Amino acid sequence: MKSLELGLDTFGDVTRDANGAELSHAQVLRNLVEQAVLADELGVDFIGIGEHHRADFAVSAPEVVLAAIAARTRRIRLGSAVTVLSSDDPIRVFQRFSTVDALSGGRAEVIVGRGSFTESFPLFGYDLSLYEELFEQKLDLFVALLRQEKVTWSGRLRPPLTDQGVYPRPESGTLKTWVGVGGSPESVVRAARHRLPMMLAIIGGAPMRFRAYADLYRRACAQLGFEAPEIGVHSPGYVAETDALARDEFYADYKAMRDRIGGERGWPLMAREEFEREIAEGALYVGSPETVARKIAATAEGLGVSRFDLKYSAGGLSHARMMKCIELYAREVMPRARALLAA
Repeated sequence: MKSLELGLDTFGDVTRDANGAELSHAQVLRNLVEQAVLADELGVDFIGIGEHHRADFAVSAPEVVLAAIAARTRRIRLGSAVTVLSSDDPIRVFQRFSTVDALSGGRAEVIVGRGSFTESFPLFGYDLSLYEELFEQKLDLFVALLRQEKVTWSGRLRPPLTDQGVYPRPESGTLKTWVGVGGSPESVVRAARHRLPMMLAIIGGAPMRFRAYADLYRRACAQLGFEAPEIGVHSPGYVAETDALARDEFYADYKAMRDRIGGERGWPLMAREEFEREIAEGALYVGSPETVARKIAATAEGLGVSRFDLKYSAGGLSHARMMKCIELYAREVMPRARALLAA
């Protein structure tokens, strides 16, 4: 395994001030830029910004935020987490990320997916009954844009292209693009078929249950005649000085977010026991630097991944706590996780 890349993801969750009042979307976005600047200064490899179209998340245009971050950072790679390609125009996505790539000196990445939220479909006039077909056709076009300067393409859901140039082109010749996979074998095979790296969104349950998907991806790539590209993992978590402090600081905000979204989807309220179980056995990477580093290293080794991204925002979790989490992640978790893997 190559040296493990370690990144951070955020959805720009709407946070609260010291008095418990919600911050404006504008202030959340400004704070997010400061979080990315800190991550860059401390040596974090990647910052991913998710796309949502609802009141509890401030980011609807990740590329604009990434461009602002690009202007204030030097080395950190910049990407989405994820771009909802099904309800966007692949040409515009390519152009926007190519622009971020230019402004950042070649640091842009794209993680494309269908997304677990569906607000963008009615907002932009897409039929949810075409959920699968929209993503399949738009990904096919996006891959053509990645690999050809002049594109000839046709599909059922948009007008064809004939020898069409799309600009600006990335200086390196292409954009690093991952396919976000939430747990369906069809999505795994789709990533392999397009020869794109796969990002596993592990947000609940034991991480090792995704071993079957990692193995399927490698097997599909082998059957198609090439070595599998990278596999990454995205999971939620939080780092504080001690295990007890991390759990106490994270619990209320995480539960409020989980219960709000779960209420929309018919889930029962989350009890403290479920929260503790997800930390001990599941997809929450919450605890002291040592605890989180050990869990990341175990996941990386067990699944054979080359990147791990910690989703560090959670509902109203304050900007100050997120900044402290980023500092501990960069200064203590990252070197410890790599040392454990090296040993």
